Amino acid sequence: QVQLVESGGGLVQAGESLRLSCAASGIIFRLYDMGWYRQAPGKQRELVARITSGGFANYADSAKGRFTISRENAKNTVYLQMNSLKPEDTAVYYCNLGMPRSDYWGQGTQVAVSS
Repeated sequence: QVQLVESGGGLVQAGESLRLSCAASGIIFRLYDMGWYRQAPGKQRELVARITSGGFANYADSAKGRFTISRENAKNTVYLQMNSLKPEDTAVYYCNLGMPRSDYWGQGTQVAVSS
């Protein structure tokens, strides 16, 4: 059974930072591309950043220059370092495969950024 468990969210002020973590189990983590996604109230879920099994990263335009995705295969964990947070980054953040599977979505972690 695959489990993806996100953590690290919280309430911060604009300009501050957060580091999100996603611990994976039930998959051979090192073989998979992984992604961070977010869903803001009233909006569709969107890709924030993706990292390949080989460590190559790409980002949504909204995340470029502020967010960094990384992975630690020994810990089956993918991270999202978010700097210079803005109120528009407020959302529930999820991790999933780089090509997300509907049955892999977890509970997510809430990020709220106040102005």
